[in-house]
Amino acid sequence: MLVELNKTLFHSRVKRIYDAWNESKNNEDYSSIADTDALLLLAGDPAAEDEPMRKGTCFQQWLLGYEFPSTFLLFQRDKLSILCSASKAKILSQIGGSGGVVPVEILAQAKAKEPANDALPNFFELYASKRRVGTLTKEDHTGKLTTEWNKLVSEREEKPETVDMSPAVSGFMAVKDEDELKTIQGAANLTSTLLKHHVIPRLETILDKESKISHDMLAAQIEARLGSGEGDNQKGPDMKVWSKGKNLSNIDWQLVEFCYSPIIISRSSKTGYDLKYTTESTEDNIAHKGVLLVAFGMRYKSYCANVGRTFIVDPTPEQEAQYNLLLSLQQELLSFVKDGVSVKDLYQHALSFIKEKNPDLEKHFVKTAGFGTGIEFRDSAYLLSPKNNRVLRENMVLNLGLGFSDLKDKDGAKYALHLVDTIKVGSEKSMTLTEACKSTKDFLFFLTPESDEEMEEKPKRKPPVQPKANGSPAKKTAGNKVLRNNRRAAQDEVHQTAAARLSEHQRELHERLQSEGLAKHSEEGGGTGGKEGKGWKKFQSYKGEGALPSDVERLRIFVDRKALTVILPIHGFAVPFHINTIKNASKNDEGEFTYLRINFQTPGQLAGKKEDTPFEDPDATFVRSISYRSTDGHRFDTIYKQITELKKEVNKREAQKKEMADVIEQGSLIEVKGRRPHKMAEAYIRPAPDGKRLPGEVELHQNGVRYQSPMGQKVDILFSNVKHLFFQPCDHELLVILHMHLKQPIMIGKKKTIDVQFFREATDVQFDETGNRKRKHRYGDEDEIEMEQQERRRRQILNKEIKAFAEKVSEAASASNGESLELDIPFRELSFEGVPFRTAVRLQPTTDCLVHLTDPPFLVVTLADIEIASLERVQYSLRQFDLILIFKDFTKAPLHINSIQSSAMDDVKNWLDSVDIPMAEGPVNLNWGPIMKHINESPYEFFQGGGWTFLRGTTGGAESDVSNDSGSESEFEAESEDFEESASDNESEVSDANGSDESGSDFGDGSQSDSGDDWDELERKAAKSDAKRAEAKKARGSDDDLSDDAGPKKKSAKGKAPAKTNGKPKANGVKGKGR
Repeated sequence: MLVELNKTLFHSRVKRIYDAWNESKNNEDYSSIADTDALLLLAGDPAAEDEPMRKGTCFQQWLLGYEFPSTFLLFQRDKLSILCSASKAKILSQIGGSGGVVPVEILAQAKAKEPANDALPNFFELYASKRRVGTLTKEDHTGKLTTEWNKLVSEREEKPETVDMSPAVSGFMAVKDEDELKTIQGAANLTSTLLKHHVIPRLETILDKESKISHDMLAAQIEARLGSGEGDNQKGPDMKVWSKGKNLSNIDWQLVEFCYSPIIISRSSKTGYDLKYTTESTEDNIAHKGVLLVAFGMRYKSYCANVGRTFIVDPTPEQEAQYNLLLSLQQELLSFVKDGVSVKDLYQHALSFIKEKNPDLEKHFVKTAGFGTGIEFRDSAYLLSPKNNRVLRENMVLNLGLGFSDLKDKDGAKYALHLVDTIKVGSEKSMTLTEACKSTKDFLFFLTPESDEEMEEKPKRKPPVQPKANGSPAKKTAGNKVLRNNRRAAQDEVHQTAAARLSEHQRELHERLQSEGLAKHSEEGGGTGGKEGKGWKKFQSYKGEGALPSDVERLRIFVDRKALTVILPIHGFAVPFHINTIKNASKNDEGEFTYLRINFQTPGQLAGKKEDTPFEDPDATFVRSISYRSTDGHRFDTIYKQITELKKEVNKREAQKKEMADVIEQGSLIEVKGRRPHKMAEAYIRPAPDGKRLPGEVELHQNGVRYQSPMGQKVDILFSNVKHLFFQPCDHELLVILHMHLKQPIMIGKKKTIDVQFFREATDVQFDETGNRKRKHRYGDEDEIEMEQQERRRRQILNKEIKAFAEKVSEAASASNGESLELDIPFRELSFEGVPFRTAVRLQPTTDCLVHLTDPPFLVVTLADIEIASLERVQYSLRQFDLILIFKDFTKAPLHINSIQSSAMDDVKNWLDSVDIPMAEGPVNLNWGPIMKHINESPYEFFQGGGWTFLRGTTGGAESDVSNDSGSESEFEAESEDFEESASDNESEVSDANGSDESGSDFGDGSQSDSGDDWDELERKAAKSDAKRAEAKKARGSDDDLSDDAGPKKKSAKGKAPAKTNGKPKANGVKGKGR
């Protein structure tokens, strides 16, 4: 049976209905059905999607768990009768019979092709026999069954009196049971997660960047977090947002929807500040100043939760006070609202609180402070108004909507404030279910620059000798000279302060990384060693003996290329072996015989990457190899070649299949209609299609871009597959580039690619210089200057043109995807050179990535995907270091960027720290293959054992610890002797490549030892040496007077930095030499 009804829940809710019906004369909530003989619930065809849910539909879902269109229910004092179609009768038969408070009678109508039966007349007679019947009088229904019913009612002269039972139905559903509260809490968690992790950050970005986006577009982007598109273009829920929420791991996303389209209101909305939930977001662009209102509700398993917040940009003190009053009022009402409090008392208490705190705001308070909610989003019977006498009970759920309307700012413009949350009524007090982001720091934005008075006061408060955080320190002067010692001390203080700040921030990042790692992998348990998807795969050569080729009858070795099988004769039987079971074959000649040996794949035999190849039963008995001997050497040569070629062909085919596994087939490009598409002319594409290299055009369409070459080749890229969009200007480059990094690879011609690039060449060929005759006869300085200026102007024009096109692509992609695709531009001033592949390239950070876009192979690393960065080969004696980026996906191999100049180390560290990437450094290279294999075996155990602390801490760790423990800290380090040899070889290669000859002697590079100490250290050592010499002179007496004649010469020679042996200065070397 496809639909399973909850029989226990149905009978308990039927009991609640009959209990309330029997007590209706003593309970005002159910007084509307006090004198009724029956309760009739009609349901016609389903309502349109844009219509709100009817109370009858809500009542039906609350009772049965599902909506049953064209189904009538008649509650009588002695039984419950249900009229429905034959198909629905099969489902409803689960609750039929006499197992509950009253028996359930099901009257099934005849099927469509069968003649009509008496189900409808019998049901109508039951209804007509009553004197007074409660029904939902305000609801109108359509459909075939409803039409027939209305006809029977109109033709009947004597019919029962009908009364409106809506208040009673609201009472039935008002108090929620445990299952209902759990479901509503799920809806509240969804609502809070969307508010905290998408709506607020998105609005902050819009306000900060002053992005031009309409109210309805932002509302559509919020709705798109639940998925968008249809058919092949359908996208599921945005798990980047939902994964951050709590208790959402078991959510059935098919049962999640919005209660209404999100409402976005700002001062530019043409409808004004309307606090009704029927308001729609307008097409006007969002204003970046003033008050913004956001409201949306989510429905899970038909139950609703709602939230509303106010954002204020540059609030006045009055607006801050008004918003804080709303926060205080909500806390006051949460304490006041409890079991037994009437609705009108709730509203009057709110008014009294406002009157006490700010009497002027009493007239601006909303007319209703919310409503009851549940399956029905807005239950009118429980409007929180001053005229409602209903009493609130424990476990009722309310939408508490507080606000002030028709307020005016200092310019006379109207605005409104609101604070909306879903709350649950308790026995002593109430609690909010949508507890997320309501403090002033989350919703009050101060974007106005400092006032002149504040700017004037700042220098007075500034300490007189405080060094700048990033810049030259404050100077002490004597006359017009800078005192070197003070300047050096101040510089050291700045550097130490910056280093301490970086160390502290890195410590926080490592602690957060450790806690997040434990939380992330605690539920996942043990790892899989990166073998997801690996399993024993059976290979079938033939379906039966009849499929064997006829050549097997000769009982000779036969290679069947069609079946990818080698058939071997074994003890008079032809035994087929699939080529994938064969490891290799070998052949050798001994005398007159030729031996052919065939080796098979067996457990424990392989090494390297295939060591963990799975087998169905590794403990079974395996044939490792089979050997054959023959005098026909020519035939064995042929068989050996056939097996080897077939094995190579199959391996190549599997490698190609594995490489193409993640390639996607894009959907269809929707072309722009009614106008010509925006174009980027004279553009080249990389990777280039097959054929002659000619410039083409890039066209901007509705859901993607299309590149068309003069040869008729087309390359379509859909916005839904674009992960990052980059624009690199032609400053300091020969190309101006528009680069797209894709989510999934695509095929361009016969090439698989995840990066597609369109570029223009910034050379003279790209510009028309027809008629410029000056170049034929003028080559003076003036002409060269003019040519340079023209070249500069051309580059500026080219940058402006391509950037404008790139921004249009970004806007179109954002509109098509329903989420923002920002245009990223590399920061050249932060760039550094390294070797990510085989050659040294310039790597440039962007807002979200680290990229190299100038030459293929391209490099695009998303910063959000990086777990930690490891700086290796960090030693004083080395001119270069390596940067290894470890990804959050541990199955992905770390990225090695080698041979970065040590002079760029501080810049690299500061950049990594600024983008919140934890880092560590060490003196040697680590073997990351075994490390990642160890981590993947059990990530949780890895983090339990300290996680990344094996990298010996962060950049703030003591250097002495690193040097002392470098030999014993990690089993993954390379051998130190090998490392020293490779380091020295590396240095010699670098120096040879640069053509430098700095040593000048056979005793090594003297310049390095000279630079070991600074001036202060040298002066201190010299003074210490002079003092020792003076003491020695006094001890020797006047016998040494003759040696003083040579003193000035010795001292002048000592003015140079002393030579070092093993890092120690020869303090007495000159004196010994003189004697």
